[in-house]
Amino acid sequence: MKRGRIAWEGAIHEVTQAVDGCVLLADGRMLAETEPTWLPPVAPRTVFALGLNYADHAKELAFKAPETPLVFLKGPNTFIGHRAHTRRPADATYMHYECELAVVIGKEGRRIAKEDAYEYVAGYTVANDYAIRDYLENYYRPNLRVKNRDGCTPIGPWLVERDDIADPMRLALTTRVNGSVTQRGTTADMIFDIPTLISWLSSCMTLSPGDIILTGTPEGLADVKAGDVVETEIEGIGCLMNSIVDDETFFGNAKHTG
Repeated sequence: MKRGRIAWEGAIHEVTQAVDGCVLLADGRMLAETEPTWLPPVAPRTVFALGLNYADHAKELAFKAPETPLVFLKGPNTFIGHRAHTRRPADATYMHYECELAVVIGKEGRRIAKEDAYEYVAGYTVANDYAIRDYLENYYRPNLRVKNRDGCTPIGPWLVERDDIADPMRLALTTRVNGSVTQRGTTADMIFDIPTLISWLSSCMTLSPGDIILTGTPEGLADVKAGDVVETEIEGIGCLMNSIVDDETFFGNAKHTG
């Protein structure tokens, strides 16, 4: 099942995917996808993001592939929903998308064995973790301005339950900018797979329901500008749409004040 969250008529609603591009509310009402304000399909708790988890992406950036996971944390202020706006700062010279499989943890666990890892997964969603290369300090320690800017990470629209995805390590990833394909990849090319990441993270801390692991992006990055519409899609999970806006538009929106 595909489940999402929206804001509609002053309330937050749980919705499911319906036919013909519509969403179904719990009370039976149907809305067109374009009508509500989309929220992240889960309220993010602790969010772990992987750097250079695809060898082709590391090569694309002229970095050596890591021997252990490169992980950094993201704050809840970074996450926005489907069809929302992300700011490109006026001083940015290179800002790119990152289509990523997001793994949502479903139950508490520590020191989880690889063979048991999927038992702790609630489901999967799509993330687009924008980065501004101008702000990068170094490849292994993205600073706050790179990965913790307000609204820099659209996520959604759907949370797909774990058992509805036969093999999350064999999913196609695609990014389109203004309708043109700019990135293609597969989760099969991850350096550290999902069981490895869950086991590695839980070896030093407790994982809890609502924690999210952003598993990295393959090669195929391109600069995006204000006015661009970016679609990041993962096979079997969904298509996440997002628009890039300039400072004036972003700060003129009452929902975004930082």
